[in-house]
Amino acid sequence: MRCRYDAVIAGGGLAGLTLARQLQREAPRVKVLVLEKRKHPVREAAFKVGESSVEIGAHYFRSVLGLEPVLREQHLEKLGLRYFFPHGSNDDITRRTELGPPSFPVVPSFQLDRGRLENWLLTSLREAGVDVIDDCSVKRIDLQAGGMQTVEYAGAGGSGTAETRWLADASGRSALLRRQLGLKREVAHGANAVWFRVNTRVKVDDWSDDPAWKARVPSGERWMSTNHLMGKGYWTWLIPLGSGSTSIGIVADEQIHPFGRMNRYEKAMDWLREFEPQCARAIEALPADALEDFLALKHYAHGCGRVISADGWSMVGEAGVFTDPFYSPGSDFIAIGNELTADLIVRASAGEDISARAEAFNLGYLRLYDAFLRLYEGQYRLMGNAQVMTAKAAWDNGCYWAISALLYFQRRYSDPAFMTSIDPLMRRFFVLHARMQQLFRAWDLADGAGYADGFTNVTFMEPLCELQTALGGPRQDDDQLRRTLATNLEFLERFAHAWQDLASATDRGLARFVPRPGGGAVDISALTFRPVTVPARM
Repeated sequence: MRCRYDAVIAGGGLAGLTLARQLQREAPRVKVLVLEKRKHPVREAAFKVGESSVEIGAHYFRSVLGLEPVLREQHLEKLGLRYFFPHGSNDDITRRTELGPPSFPVVPSFQLDRGRLENWLLTSLREAGVDVIDDCSVKRIDLQAGGMQTVEYAGAGGSGTAETRWLADASGRSALLRRQLGLKREVAHGANAVWFRVNTRVKVDDWSDDPAWKARVPSGERWMSTNHLMGKGYWTWLIPLGSGSTSIGIVADEQIHPFGRMNRYEKAMDWLREFEPQCARAIEALPADALEDFLALKHYAHGCGRVISADGWSMVGEAGVFTDPFYSPGSDFIAIGNELTADLIVRASAGEDISARAEAFNLGYLRLYDAFLRLYEGQYRLMGNAQVMTAKAAWDNGCYWAISALLYFQRRYSDPAFMTSIDPLMRRFFVLHARMQQLFRAWDLADGAGYADGFTNVTFMEPLCELQTALGGPRQDDDQLRRTLATNLEFLERFAHAWQDLASATDRGLARFVPRPGGGAVDISALTFRPVTVPARM
């Protein structure tokens, strides 16, 4: 069978299915085929990793795709990102300095049960009349510059050949196009991950009865956060799922915590007993049949030489690039990549010349990827330092809300003219961002103090709270948005200088990474801790 489509999406995971839904909602005249190698329905909890979403991805699911009723009925609203920094042997969570919200953020995000969500998306697309073939594999792709692309597929679900104006590779780590075109780029960020799911709740709230500690989060729902148990060179996640399961993972720098120490379940449990014993005891207390799966991934970060081409193809989700799961950016990149791809598919199907637009989108997307990657490269050793990591988390969140997320909420990434008009501002922003990551590394080396018993949240600082809340504001015209971005960047420059002053107080010989800006000082006292004498794990 040979059919013609406006777009073929190779891969029916989260990236591919959401792209198809966006096209179905925004451009129903566009004829789409989705090819998925797995037979559906798939398992719910023990299916795929990548359950935590943050503001950009959550906004994409809720508002662009209209999934809010599904998210609230079948998944869990997230009580933000939460971090517990090390104290002694990590036997008592109440002594660990805690960074996280006491209540649900104003701008919501969600914990996604990936199997449950992908099953729902695939079924709803079929019901809407979109051609979706599961249980079949892409066997061959022929790319024609400026012409029709040809995709051959075969499997129990169906076989045939599709001709298409646009091929969107959403094949995840199978990376069909990236491999075929030799576009993979290695990156220096050398972290690894292992993870597993258990078929019950693992609640950090149950780890202590201390009334003062419990009072910090009055609802008793810390377990609804994406919880990070932090230490030098690593973090361990605990994520609840709507199906009742809990996702547990260890992410670590290879140079500090070698992959071979945790790449089997028994090894991972031994590692937890040494570095996160309270977590290990909670898992050991579960029924013997609680374990649902175990998976491991070595050197997960990867780049790509090109992700969008005017010749009629793009890569979305992990098929193109991937940074790191620490701030849960996976669904953010799906949202942005799908936004750009959908724009090009609609225009190409109407016969528009998209050459300049595609080139601008490709460069902008890869520049954003490079900026996000800087958040993680060489930064894992900081994770054992409560003060430096609190400063870094506050800074990284501030940048995200002030610039990156705001541009997405205002849907400007797919507006090349607007993005060109703010290019000088973005260059200034990216330089400042890179210098701050250097500052955090140097500050960590200079700060040998220990910290304990602290509790804060980045939105306890009013300007950061205002930046986050403003994401849900009304659409701004171009001039308004340019003024907002300029004001936000001026704040970030003063914010950066405040952190540099604190770091310099730790070590007067610290290099000056950030030029002194004009304007008033930023009060960061809500995000600072007093050093204490505690045994620190090295």
